[in-house]
Amino acid sequence: MLALNLKSEGHKVVEVNNGADALEALRGQRFGVAILDVMMPGMDGFAVCRTARLEGIDTPILFLTARNEGVDRVEGLRLGANDYLGKPFLMEELLLRLDRLMDQIPSESWTQIERATIGEGSADFLAFEATSYDGTVRTLSKREGMLLKLLIGKEGEVVSREDILQMVWGYDVLPSTRTIDNFILAFRKTYERDPKSPKHFHSVRGVGYKFTH
Repeated sequence: MLALNLKSEGHKVVEVNNGADALEALRGQRFGVAILDVMMPGMDGFAVCRTARLEGIDTPILFLTARNEGVDRVEGLRLGANDYLGKPFLMEELLLRLDRLMDQIPSESWTQIERATIGEGSADFLAFEATSYDGTVRTLSKREGMLLKLLIGKEGEVVSREDILQMVWGYDVLPSTRTIDNFILAFRKTYERDPKSPKHFHSVRGVGYKFTH
């Protein structure tokens, strides 16, 4: 029904049936706006929004959902959504909100970091390459790049293990805590002259990790 209404207004619409397909669509195509439900099969709307923003996808996002409690609205906006409309809704209001979002120029955010200096080394998130303090270049995996970007974007803040699991791995297959530890060890070997006494990648026991320049 929603797609038919939007098409009747002249919009080109791409429909998907679950969160994973929504994320793939956002990765592979350029949209004027994305409409997400919170409760979707497999990967919920919050996870889709969080992952999209972490990957630098700046498509305006509107949550259209029956979960209209204040805490859910705050969570959606905190994760990077641009607007939130609860059900039931008036089609006229939805159309006005969509027009407003499509007229906006997406603002830059830390999730769109392309390159960063890390001590004497650097990271290129476009090429997925890490240059160490001694000039050695290695390839970053997709997950490594996402975790590194997250820590850099939250410089000076302790990022909890829970946030890392949700923001880097989403709600797909969650890795073991040891996987995160191994990534941090790899970052230290790349960027720290003395990995046993790190200056940039710090572990906060029982909480998470923190990055400092």
